[in-house]
Amino acid sequence: MTAEVVVVGSFVQDHCWSTDRFPVVGETRVGHFSSGPGGKGFNQAVACHRQGISTLFVGALGADAIADTARRFAADEGLECHWQVIAGQPTATSSIIVDAAGRNLIVVDLAANLALSPGVIDAAILPGVRVVLVQLETSLEATEAALQRSREVGAIAVLNPAPMHPQMSPELLSLADIATPNETEFALLLERLSVPAAAAQPWAMDDLDLHALCRTTGVPTLVLTLGEYGCFISHGRNRRGDDEAFYRVPCEQVKAVDTTGAGDAFSGGLVAALASADAGSCFRDAVIYANRVAALSTETIGTAPAMPTREQVNKRFAAV
Repeated sequence: MTAEVVVVGSFVQDHCWSTDRFPVVGETRVGHFSSGPGGKGFNQAVACHRQGISTLFVGALGADAIADTARRFAADEGLECHWQVIAGQPTATSSIIVDAAGRNLIVVDLAANLALSPGVIDAAILPGVRVVLVQLETSLEATEAALQRSREVGAIAVLNPAPMHPQMSPELLSLADIATPNETEFALLLERLSVPAAAAQPWAMDDLDLHALCRTTGVPTLVLTLGEYGCFISHGRNRRGDDEAFYRVPCEQVKAVDTTGAGDAFSGGLVAALASADAGSCFRDAVIYANRVAALSTETIGTAPAMPTREQVNKRFAAV
């Protein structure tokens, strides 16, 4: 059976330290260590899968013990994966520090992810797929191949431009139907597009001015995620069922302990909502649902294991 959503992206084994505050240069702090599966692509695939949507993850691994851990987690999760094993490259790993406020610092070695083959992607995205989601933790060639293939099969192409790639091009961006940058990625995106009026604090801008800035990207629908300030949505000609061309959606109130992976939870929740939407649905509803998935993910430490299920989301926000 063809998956409803295909997520093409990275697997990373996360090594996470929780501590009361970030150490300063030269300082050693005592903390708690944990390790688990992550990577933007894998996190997003798990988030989508846990919403009850048929999901296929396409990614690359090394031939090592960490790769075995990835396969076991996906199998236990019931998540269908198409793995490409890269000889001579290790499976990707990251180092994450989380402070008492839930903020994080991250360093990642993308390793095998950067060798993911466009040919593998073409074979995985088949007619009948409703949504394809990509990020920038693989090579740009792999990302472009997935976006191109999305067009060929008539799927909605969603780009989460994270982390921003120094060679990200307007041509690649033009292949996306929807983009989901955060405020930092948005500023870097405008810089890559040589837009002179960069948005240092987009949450504080006038809505009409921010909408005009979003339209310079050329992306038909841009969802700007702003953390505690919620989201700003900017449509071009196609409003995807919304009455308004631009609007804000506030964040949900939760008790955050770890914001690592919240953006991935949002993207996974968004494509899940889009894949399950009927003809009368509006885009705003999908954003509200994605906001809830992202918010609930911050109440658990970790990335992929912290992604909530549809039942958890509906139970928590049933009265909202």
